[in-house]
Amino acid sequence: MEPTNIKDPAYFHKVVDCQWACPAHTNVPEYIRLIAQGRYADAYLLNRQSNVFPGILGRTCDRPCEPACRRTRVDEKPVAICRLKRVAADLKGELGDRLPRAPAQKNGKRVACIGAGPASLAVANDLAPLGYDVTIFEKAAVAGGLMRSNIPAFRLPAAVLDEEIGMILAMGVTVRYGAPITSLKALLAEGYDAIFVGSGAPRGKNLEIPGRYDSDRIHIGIDWLGSVAFGHTTSIGERVLIIGVGNTAMDCCRTARRLGGKDIKVMARKPRGYFKASPWELEDAEEEQVEIVVDHEPIRFVIEDGKLKGMEFQRYQSREENGRLAQTPLDKVILPADDVILAIGQESSFPWIEDDLGIERDKWKAPVVDKTTFMCSRPGVFFGGDAAWGPLNIIWAVEHAHQAAISIHNHCQGVALTDRPKWGMNLASTKMGLHEWAYKNDYNPVGRQKMHHVDLTRRFKELSLEVELGFDAEQTAREVERCLNCDVETVFSEKRCIECDACVDVCPVLCLTIAPGGQEKELRGRLSAPSVNPGQALYASGALPQTGRVMLKDEDLCVHCGLCAERCPTAAWDMQKFDLLMPYAGKPTP
Repeated sequence: MEPTNIKDPAYFHKVVDCQWACPAHTNVPEYIRLIAQGRYADAYLLNRQSNVFPGILGRTCDRPCEPACRRTRVDEKPVAICRLKRVAADLKGELGDRLPRAPAQKNGKRVACIGAGPASLAVANDLAPLGYDVTIFEKAAVAGGLMRSNIPAFRLPAAVLDEEIGMILAMGVTVRYGAPITSLKALLAEGYDAIFVGSGAPRGKNLEIPGRYDSDRIHIGIDWLGSVAFGHTTSIGERVLIIGVGNTAMDCCRTARRLGGKDIKVMARKPRGYFKASPWELEDAEEEQVEIVVDHEPIRFVIEDGKLKGMEFQRYQSREENGRLAQTPLDKVILPADDVILAIGQESSFPWIEDDLGIERDKWKAPVVDKTTFMCSRPGVFFGGDAAWGPLNIIWAVEHAHQAAISIHNHCQGVALTDRPKWGMNLASTKMGLHEWAYKNDYNPVGRQKMHHVDLTRRFKELSLEVELGFDAEQTAREVERCLNCDVETVFSEKRCIECDACVDVCPVLCLTIAPGGQEKELRGRLSAPSVNPGQALYASGALPQTGRVMLKDEDLCVHCGLCAERCPTAAWDMQKFDLLMPYAGKPTP
């Protein structure tokens, strides 16, 4: 096994599990340390550099960072990364003079963005400071896309949306409201240097079963949420069935509860372990007295005298067989309903893209988009967010936008789209004294903090009343202490090692091993503790000076406690802070 190349930015980036798991690669440990120091504005701006919408995502993110959090190796509960992001957003104060600004002189290039959702807004955020004249075409009367129309105000207040969208539009970005694009050919004829399609996945999937079109009390989830958001729908029947169990279904059932629904059931085709909804979304729905019913497949709508009376379902008994779900049909049941909301998925829709534009389509008639450049087969036309490959989430839309903005910039400047700017890194020692470090490496056993919520008796009285109250000062102080500082890396110098085994002895998780060299697969079988995750790296040193053996560290086990560096009598181990340097459009890394 060759010695580990720690000069490759991807190596330690992968070790910082939370940052690696985040699609936009937000520097989570650093912004948590900034919050711990009370530097909320700095934490917010660090967040904004990568994820663009800290206040929005601090309330709505799907949190891919949290399941990856190394804290789960210690006490099973990840750091509340998302909720700490909200702390920075709520306490940042005034920072208008520190935000990116567009230059007074434009660069002569015009870019059109279709849809004012997170992807288009993030593209504008990256391109406007470079002097691009960005125009966003939006069919609604306000910006935000599905962030505004499909995420209820009790989860995402309009004021938060307005503030963070306003930061982007204040750069001089033009938005044409009430201007749906009905012809891409016509838009191309307007002479834009590039076009970005960020139109999302605006079409909710239908359920083609008997009775579907025999009542006006059967609703498509995302359309119904939009109707509520814009004040067109203000009530619903007392008995409501939600078909589907994703996050949209959770928003639908909780919204129905606020509009007068009393007996609300979310109907799932499979058992709970197969749900698409986030666990915290399920918990919030059940706290609001929504019943989640598993193993029920809809068969037909029950219509009597032209009125919806309920739905008939096939019940199943579920079990695992050889790692796969097996379901045995049982009886059929009819559940009463005054309204049914279909929340079984979303899909993109491009009726406005003509067939004669040279845009290649896939078998679903969607444009084929390059996963690196984000351009379709017609030069100068780019896609991102849900419009690119179907529904994901806001943080993925933001990362798509960053990459698409790099491609748009290259395209407009005559640079090959495949010429992607390289990632960089800084790695600097945190040593301040013999046993002193420039970060707090003491393990704090405190448990994950529980978010305070508005009382149930209050939350249903006002549709837009935000349910989550955020962390208070004491909760914040406790939660930031749970972070293990995974970006502070254990870096080894074999020339200083005297093979005393002190580091191996002191390691609390047995992640260190000194052993004769060999191939990686064989070495993993000789570690101090079993290697259970070969997907994470095995750190290997060069030959040690005394015996020629090598120092090995299982990066999956290490909790960055720094005890090896504190114990080492020759300072062969050092705790060095890793900083990933990410390029953005027009801003290559140093």
